[in-house]
Amino acid sequence: MKGTKDGYVCSKCGQRMAASIVDVVKMKPPDNPTVVLDTSKLDYAKVAEICPHCGNSEAFHSLGLISGEHAGVRQERTMERFVCTKCGYSWNK
Repeated sequence: MKGTKDGYVCSKCGQRMAASIVDVVKMKPPDNPTVVLDTSKLDYAKVAEICPHCGNSEAFHSLGLISGEHAGVRQERTMERFVCTKCGYSWNK
């Protein structure tokens, strides 16, 4: 469909469809917005691990499984991931 000043026109068959504006409403943002917390880090355990970026002594810890294949050999291994509680820097071990 192509938009024209009178409405819409089908580019294949040429059928016309009138368009009309029903109501235009302008909305203002709320006075006290809702704050959404990042829940992605709430499932991880806090551990005593020093951040290599800022030196903070606490980090979120998670374990992951990496699997892949190279030259016909399938491998799986675990990966430890840390995210600093202060600056958000992430690193693997």
